[in-house]
Amino acid sequence: MRKTLIAGNWKMNNNVKDSLELVSSLINAQLPDEVDVLICPPFTALYPINEILTYSEIKLGAQNMHFEVSGAYTGEVSPLMLKDVGVSYVIIGHSERRQYFNESDELVNEKIKSALIHDIKPILCVGESLIQRESNIEKETVKNQLINALRGIKSEDAKEIVIAYEPIWAIGTGKTATSEQANEMAAFIRNTVEEIYDINVSENLLVLYGGSVKGDNAAEIMSQSDIDGALVGGASLKAVDFLKIIMYNNHVQ
Repeated sequence: MRKTLIAGNWKMNNNVKDSLELVSSLINAQLPDEVDVLICPPFTALYPINEILTYSEIKLGAQNMHFEVSGAYTGEVSPLMLKDVGVSYVIIGHSERRQYFNESDELVNEKIKSALIHDIKPILCVGESLIQRESNIEKETVKNQLINALRGIKSEDAKEIVIAYEPIWAIGTGKTATSEQANEMAAFIRNTVEEIYDINVSENLLVLYGGSVKGDNAAEIMSQSDIDGALVGGASLKAVDFLKIIMYNNHVQ
């Protein structure tokens, strides 16, 4: 059975002091056993946060990485550097990376392969723009992203990948895809992965939804058959808000 994963993507927010205070609040909360919790702070906060997560079940992730292990890549962070500070997950191909930093499917593919080689679980982000959805090519768009991102990756490695569906038009806009829309795409992603690999990979695949997830809509989103968790943006920046999402099913009162 697939276990729910709630991941917080802090984006370019929180200095080290703010980050440590937020993590301390999460550590002190009674988190539900049925949910894996992942936080993805800025690079500057990864090391000190890892130090205080030593006895916590909360997992640590990064928001991006370079595919090379070292070299003349000014401003980049390698998978070995991430491993050195306790990172076990990395977000790859987030729509903001694709949009603002021109990351291609080919680059995303290189990053996924590198993360897998270094035992870091990639969270592959896919999703369509509002124009693509209104043009009825959202599934074609997502399928192409999946095929290109997973090219050359073996099935045994694909089992380590998490996929996050993030409709671009619902990120930071306050808009949310309906639970039915989100689940339809999650099921389509699962079916596409089955086409690429096999049913064993697809049935065990974690598919997250990302797009203005909040405490008041988390339960409905998470109740869908093919959605296994959430990639949370703004609502993960305050402990009280993030905890409402983590405890969406009232596991903890």
